[in-house]
Amino acid sequence: MSALLRVEDLRVRFRTMGPLKALATGTKAPFIDAVCGVSFEIRKGETLALVGESGSGKSTIARTIIGLQRAVSGSISFDGQEIEELSGAERKPYLRRMAMMFQDPIGSLSPRLTVRSLLTEPFRIHGLKRRDAGGEAERLLRMVGLPADFARRYPHQLSGGQARRVGIGRALALNPDLIIADEPTAGLDVSVQGEVLNLLARIQDELGMAILIITHNLNVVRHMTDRMAIMYLGRFIEVGSTERIFEHPRHPYTEALLAANPEPDPDAVLNRIELKGEVPSPMSRPSGCEFHTRCRYSQDICSRVFPEPTASREDAHHSFKCHFPLERETAMPIEQRRLSVAGPTLK
Repeated sequence: MSALLRVEDLRVRFRTMGPLKALATGTKAPFIDAVCGVSFEIRKGETLALVGESGSGKSTIARTIIGLQRAVSGSISFDGQEIEELSGAERKPYLRRMAMMFQDPIGSLSPRLTVRSLLTEPFRIHGLKRRDAGGEAERLLRMVGLPADFARRYPHQLSGGQARRVGIGRALALNPDLIIADEPTAGLDVSVQGEVLNLLARIQDELGMAILIITHNLNVVRHMTDRMAIMYLGRFIEVGSTERIFEHPRHPYTEALLAANPEPDPDAVLNRIELKGEVPSPMSRPSGCEFHTRCRYSQDICSRVFPEPTASREDAHHSFKCHFPLERETAMPIEQRRLSVAGPTLK
């Protein structure tokens, strides 16, 4: 099956100071690289998770895909069409087929608009004014399990879970092929989290849409996704099927993330892995492997040489970047399988 969304070598940076200050201080590169050469694809009906600590670049990728942030370089293709270089008017038909759920369920809703106006806003933005606003609002409320009289409410009159459902309804307004869900369970009670995830899963089954989930909640990842990509300082360091990575993580950072996942069983024996130090600043990236300052397996080469992408022998779609991966005797250089196996790779 061909990819619905394909991102290749995406690079995004933010300026840290103005041109005059940079000239005055002699700063040659007044930028922070938030996303460094990321590549992935999502097929129709598939769910991919971007996982990593806060500040790793997950939301920046989402905002770049949806057009809220411009990339320095790289390619973003939707349904075979390169959209990164399109003008606003040319890009609009493709953006109509994508929708984003923002991280703050209440803060992402305008406090001045009723739920009805919020749900029908996409129709106004895309010039679909002939739609019956009342009927569309009622349809969307029904899809997300809210009563029709919620259309008259304002965001401050909603709970976090209700606001999240309104956000899902707004994202579904134009029947998109891809939904980008940025921390869809953030700030919600555990019981409400389950309701929201089940709602997304049901709607995905009914509509066949693809979902890109951005989260650090590994329970959400395991429950919802087909594949996952682990991010660290703006790079993908491990990519593969969710089941494979949970069972056989290859990167030490992935191992630490999985070990830190909360365990509901009070009698379970926990084997936590403590990462030493703090996440390095993107303004002063470590040399070599950027994780070596916190890695318990680090050796001299790790501080000098950036690791090349490698694929597992058991699963050619499982890629990672590490000089000393877990069970490394089963790994093979990614160059050996590029000609024979298609699939996601790390760049």
